[in-house]
Amino acid sequence: MNARGHLAYHDADWLRERFSAALPYEPVTTGDGHLVRRDGKIRPASVLVPVVKRASGLTVLLTRRTAHLHDHAGQISLPGGRAEEDESPEDTALRETAEEIGLDPRHVEVLGSLTDYVTVTGYRVTPVVGLVSPPFELQPDAFEVAEIFEVPLAVFLDPANHQRNRVVVQGVERQYYAMPYGPYYIWGATAGMLMNLYRFLTR
Repeated sequence: MNARGHLAYHDADWLRERFSAALPYEPVTTGDGHLVRRDGKIRPASVLVPVVKRASGLTVLLTRRTAHLHDHAGQISLPGGRAEEDESPEDTALRETAEEIGLDPRHVEVLGSLTDYVTVTGYRVTPVVGLVSPPFELQPDAFEVAEIFEVPLAVFLDPANHQRNRVVVQGVERQYYAMPYGPYYIWGATAGMLMNLYRFLTR
């Protein structure tokens, strides 16, 4: 607890301790892409969960995708993409993040990874959690990224902000999580991975 009686979510040392403790946890979701991708083609990918050290507390950096993209147009995402000739999921996440938003890997302290998440677009995504130290400069790829913004980590760690919804896709009922924040509707794979971050940090 801090001096105000709140849980110390806003501390980089607390975040490092949660990952170094290596305690087991049960993920909230591992995605349901395997239910929709009947061809069975699942490709490896990684995203970075960039937790930024701010004076006011830890935040999570997110992007809003441009409206013309083929997959997930206009949706809220974590920076990242598919694996290429990378040596590890961590390398994929750092490389793709640098290409997508211009974040130099030198500013990122990789803390660990969360459970893989299978998306409806056919990717097995490894979420790599990194602690980002300001000051840093960003240069978004204008083709992919419409906006970059940050959300307090405490928002995602508060169960009052978690929603669980259902939708039928191609005759299959899917359940998905959502975490609305101001004008941003964070849902789908991004919300699912953030739910796993919540479970991991509060286990």
